[in-house]
This record gives sequence, C-alpha cells and structure tokens, in this order.
Amino acid sequence: MGRKIITWTVSMRLTRKIFTDLAIFMMGFGVLIGIVFPFFMVAIGIPMDQVFTVAFFISCILAGVVVGAINILLARSVVGKRIALLSKKMGFISGKLSQASSISELEECNSDECRLVVDSDDELGEGARSFNTLLDALSSAISSEAAVRQFNIIMSSQLELPSLSKHALDYILSYCGAAAGCVVIERGGEFSIPYASGIQNTDAILANVNLWKLFEARETKSVSLDLELQVDSLLVSFRPREVHVVPLVYKAVPLGLLLLGSEHPVEIRKLQTIEMFAQSFAITLNNSITYDQLQRLAANDPLTGLYNRRFGMARLSEEFMRSVRTQSPLGVLMFDIDHFKSVNDTYGHAAGDKVLVNVSKIAVMAARKGDLIIRYGGEEFIMILPGADKKDCRFIAERLRHMVEESSLQVGVSLLRITISVGLVSYPEYSVEQEQTLVKLADQAMYVAKEQGRNMVVEA
Repeated sequence: MGRKIITWTVSMRLTRKIFTDLAIFMMGFGVLIGIVFPFFMVAIGIPMDQVFTVAFFISCILAGVVVGAINILLARSVVGKRIALLSKKMGFISGKLSQASSISELEECNSDECRLVVDSDDELGEGARSFNTLLDALSSAISSEAAVRQFNIIMSSQLELPSLSKHALDYILSYCGAAAGCVVIERGGEFSIPYASGIQNTDAILANVNLWKLFEARETKSVSLDLELQVDSLLVSFRPREVHVVPLVYKAVPLGLLLLGSEHPVEIRKLQTIEMFAQSFAITLNNSITYDQLQRLAANDPLTGLYNRRFGMARLSEEFMRSVRTQSPLGVLMFDIDHFKSVNDTYGHAAGDKVLVNVSKIAVMAARKGDLIIRYGGEEFIMILPGADKKDCRFIAERLRHMVEESSLQVGVSLLRITISVGLVSYPEYSVEQEQTLVKLADQAMYVAKEQGRNMVVEA
C-alpha cells in the first residue's frame, strides 16, 4: 500500500512547484473538457453538423483553458495566500530562532506577529491550528529553557546554605505562582528547614510522620485538596488547593525535599520545569553542604567541636574592633584543666580526650548565646564574651567553674572529677590597644589562679 502511494505521488509531480503542476493539470483538464464537450452536445440531441465544426471545437477548448486559468488564479488567491502567510510566519520565527538575542522576544510573541488566524474548519484551518499549537509548544519550551537558565545563574552565585535555599525557593515560588513553600534538608538522619516562605510553623512540618515517607519515595508527588477541606493552620496562613513535593536528589542520593503549597492549580508544564530546577538545585545544594562541612573542618577543632585557635583568634580580633568602635565592653576568659597531665598519665590519652570533650560541652552550656569558645591549645580554652563587663565575666566564670567541679566522668571503673582554673579580663575596664594583650592578661591571671591553689577565678 505504501509503495502505491509513493508511486502515485511521484507520478502526479511534473515540476518542483506545486502551483505550476496545478496549472498544467488544470489547463490540461480544460483542454480535455473542450475536446469532449462537442461529443457530449451530440449525445444530448444537438445536430452533429452544428457541433462538429472547427470553430466550435476551438471555442470549447479555449473556454476550458479559460476556466482552468480562472481556477488557477482562484487557487493562488485563496489557497496560495494562506500558504504564503504560513511560510512567512515560519520564516519569521526561524529568523528569531537563528538569533540568540531574539529568543526572549519569541517567548512573548503576540498574536499578530507570530500566530495564524484560524478562520476556516477545513484542512487549512486545521493546519493553522496545528501551527499555533506548535508555536505554543515551542514558546513554552523556550520559556522553560530561559527560566532554567536564569535559575542556574542564580544558583551559580550562591554557596551558603541559607542564602542558596532562599534564592532558590523564592524564584520557584515566583515562577509557579505558589504562595508558600520550604526547603527541607536531611543531614545525619535529621531534617532541618534552612528557609521557608509563607509557613507559620516549620516545626510542625519537621514533626510530620509522613516526611520520611516522602523523602524515601524520591519522586514528585502532587496532591489536590478539596477547597472545603480545612488545612492545618499551623502550616500555612492560607488554604492551599494543591501541595507539591519535589525530591532533591544528587547522584541517586536524596538530599532533601522541596515543598510547595499553591492556592491555584499549577500547570503540568511548570511542574516539569520545577523538576529541572530541582536537579540544578540538588547539585548546588550538594556543593553547599560540602562547603559547609569544609568550613566546619577549617574553623572547628576536630575533637571538641569548638573553634580552633586560628579561626577563634580571628573572631576575637573582629569582636575587639567592634568593641572599640562601639565603646561596648568585651570580656575574655582563659581557663585550663587542673592536673590534666596526671589524667593522661594515670588513665591514658583516650580518657584525657573524654575530659576535654566533657569540659567543652559544659563550657557551651555555661556560655551565653553569642559567646565564642575556643580551644586555644592542649587543655587551654578561651571564652570571648561580647558586651560583658568585669562583673558579667566573673559571674560566667564562676558558673563555668562550679559546673565543671560538680560534674563527673566515668572512666573504666573510676569516677573522675576535675576542676579548672580561670583568668579573666574585661575591656575597656582594662584599657589595651590590641586583643592579643587581653589574651596575655587573661593567661597571666589564670596562672595566678593555679599558683594560689587551682579551682578558682582570678581577675587580671
């Protein structure tokens, strides 16, 4: 069957121009009609001597040719005009596509400029509809590509997790018209939300028993909600019609979820684009998590988790300059574990490490929010107290000393108790020109505490 169609198509083509072929066939058909017409006249009763004349034959043939020519003109006027318009529109769009700078113009191509008017219900009208549908699909694809490209640009400029999550979620919410959403990250078997928008209580989401199921499913889910259904007001400040869950997966490893709540249905095309956003977001998110881990390794002591000496002293310098600039107090405590060497010699270095970790945890509990704790070296620690005068420093130092003294640590069959010696200094009550002097003074006060019997606080 296919071979017959191809043969017929080829046999019907005389030139490489359709209207030229049509003209030849129409004119030929007109000539054929002109030749056959006299015989038809005889068949209906017209006398043969009146019909079979040279003049009549010539008249019939000319009439057939004229009718054929008129048909050609009508075809060119009606059909050819439509085809020419289609060709013009296709050429116009092709020109836009060939120029990268004009792609954005195609995204907002108005009806007069790009689309065809559908004014018939025949094959030409169907062709115009198909063209417009194709144009919509092309425009949609280009729009999605432009959105993904813009999203990737935004992602490439972010590395810190909170800022990355904020920029990603804000862009996605704006793109799909959703009113609320959040980024959920899984780290070490626990979920956290680095950024949320339009959600009143993120803790309620983290406590949701279905969160792990959604996380482990690793697939996009969309839930349409009945408008009459009352949605938990703890989650969002409006009544969503749809909730979308998009997984964030990097190299088959799930990193988290993207949760979106919308008052209006989100187009399938936009949901598909959001999945492409999620792929790009997951790559950048993995980089951000890796960066955060490296930052922690670079800034924190691997044993205690406190700031290491290099990073901690840099922070002390920042706090000192801020204190000088704002004329606000700054306290520095230096404390040392009493008889720490004997702990290592008696119980071993593993026990010594446990003591260091235990003292670090107690120091974190004793400190205020915003205070900085540094493992200065060995068993020595520094606590930076922004806004603390000498009275505040002594209160915090005594609280720390008592908490350590009252604690105990099980080492094998032994119950180990330890104490610390603390030296303190406060600026500007003790006027200095650089932060290193504060450290030196606190260190000297700490050694005075050791010389006077240990387990005490001494002011510089």
